[in-house]
Amino acid sequence: MKVKYWSFNLPFKYPFTISKGTKMHQPTFVVELSLGSFTGYGEAPAISYYNIPVEKMIADLESKKPFVEKFALTDPSRYWHYLHHLFPQNPFLVCALDIAAWDLWGKMKGQPLYQMWNTSPGTSPLTDYTIGIGTIENMVAKMKEKPWPVYKIKLGTAEDIAIMEALRQHTTAVFRVDANAGWTTEEALEKIPLLEKLGVELVEQPLAKDNWEGMKILFEKSSLPLLADESCVFEQDVETCFKHFHGINIKLTKCSGITPARRMITKARELNMKVMVGSMNESTIGSAAIAHLMPEVDYADADGPLLLSEDLATGLIYNYGKVEILPSPGLGITTTF
Repeated sequence: MKVKYWSFNLPFKYPFTISKGTKMHQPTFVVELSLGSFTGYGEAPAISYYNIPVEKMIADLESKKPFVEKFALTDPSRYWHYLHHLFPQNPFLVCALDIAAWDLWGKMKGQPLYQMWNTSPGTSPLTDYTIGIGTIENMVAKMKEKPWPVYKIKLGTAEDIAIMEALRQHTTAVFRVDANAGWTTEEALEKIPLLEKLGVELVEQPLAKDNWEGMKILFEKSSLPLLADESCVFEQDVETCFKHFHGINIKLTKCSGITPARRMITKARELNMKVMVGSMNESTIGSAAIAHLMPEVDYADADGPLLLSEDLATGLIYNYGKVEILPSPGLGITTTF
């Protein structure tokens, strides 16, 4: 195999604000794996609070590039294990390479990934559309500009309930709330019943990622499903979240790719937990990998290309919550850079 890579800094349509801060651009790393006439692409956005910038992905890849290229690709899952041991401290880089390997493998086999996994995009849940934190007027305006059946609302402010009340006046859509670890246990206990009355479907990561004692209390008392995000990064975290959360949000970049994500889905199902597959503001490249997993989950947050004003590929069609995948081999995408 041969490997190439690119670095991009994709601008957001609007400033993207969560409880941890504001971003104007999404730095992202794209990798290409080629074998003969076949090429596969993968992506890993850099998220500042995980301390793996694009520069580190590039440096790590360069340091072991010959080893990345010399693997005989007979199965993407085996390649992931090889990469996992090659880059034990860089799950983001492993993710990009793993997605590229699956895309390459699908093209070599002449099948879309969902077909290789015996699933159908027709059974996929709708994706939500994210409204970042802003003034109430600003958040209402962004929602009204994008009519959508399901919204994910970023919270973690003193105005959380006022925000949700204002948004509810303008739509009957389903709401999901993502606090991004921004609440105390007491705040969550106070806010969740009010959010339920406002038609909220679920709450994502209400407390700090290591506040297991608080989550145990919330799990027992919450009238809404609670999904782990920052508390569920790697495979081993699924079992830790059991009986603290009702479900998990799997992010490909955090968990290190499609291969472990599929195992996490299986484990969560064994524990009778709900599963969301989530976005880290990927372009269409990474979002296509998410879309192929969507038939296997309960909730989807795959709106990265909708939040960005520049994209890196075509092949996904967003139709009022539905994410349609082209029935082409691998990820089903065509790069545009």
